[in-house]
Amino acid sequence: MLCRIGEIEVWRILEWQGLFLPPEELFPNAPPDVAQIMEDLAPGTVDAGSGRIILPVQAYLLKTPDQVVLVDTGIGNHKTSKSLPFWSDLTDTRFLSALAAAGIAPQDVDFVVFTHSHTDHVGWNTTLRDGAWIPTFPNARYLMPDADVEMLSGRGLAIYDESLAPVIEAGLVDRIGADFPHNDQISLLATPGHSPGHVSVLLSSQGQEAVLTGDALHSTAQCQHPHWQFKFDSDPDLAVASRRTLLETCVARDLTVIGSHFTLPSIGKVTSDGDVFRWTEP
Repeated sequence: MLCRIGEIEVWRILEWQGLFLPPEELFPNAPPDVAQIMEDLAPGTVDAGSGRIILPVQAYLLKTPDQVVLVDTGIGNHKTSKSLPFWSDLTDTRFLSALAAAGIAPQDVDFVVFTHSHTDHVGWNTTLRDGAWIPTFPNARYLMPDADVEMLSGRGLAIYDESLAPVIEAGLVDRIGADFPHNDQISLLATPGHSPGHVSVLLSSQGQEAVLTGDALHSTAQCQHPHWQFKFDSDPDLAVASRRTLLETCVARDLTVIGSHFTLPSIGKVTSDGDVFRWTEP
């Protein structure tokens, strides 16, 4: 277990950690020495040999007294990713093994909540069986940002055909906005820009609060440099505005902050010194 927020157990479901793209490519408006800045602020972020970012891909399992909730579903097996070939046609059991280590089988999940609908966040929605994509979590409601589904539907994209359409056609999907009232312990915070419907997930229990950032932040270095845009943002300027608002909220409410792609342990706090935000680990 990663941590406990009141009555909520938070489990990291780490699926993949490896060399991604160079920081100069990922953060196009960052200064030329972005790799060194990142390494100074978050040691172990950049691989010295290749100059590429070391990226974890992870989901989070939430065990409340009443529900089992999975936030995002990683990359998945046998999926097609033409732009990121190192995520194509994986055959790894790590994701489901991590769930099992937390005492959860796929049929035990009550809800799957998505921060957004990108390749590395929706992959385990489905499993390939006898040539057909079937829902991995057959008893769950899949809560998907409506704007993201609209963005992907009808375009002939593999991500939609492989990871979204099968659960939609199975009648398991609720298309939601950031105002979706899940329950008094789990709620959503609108953080659009990385994708049109991107949300972060707020946890609140017994006077403790945390936020699962999704891709509103990709690196803890963006706390100090929130103006750094990200290569895959659908609206880079909006993403920057959402990031600043999220950081302000983290400071004002003293939230525990848990990142989807932060280097391990991926958990900490955001503080501020004037107009400058800083990341601190436990």
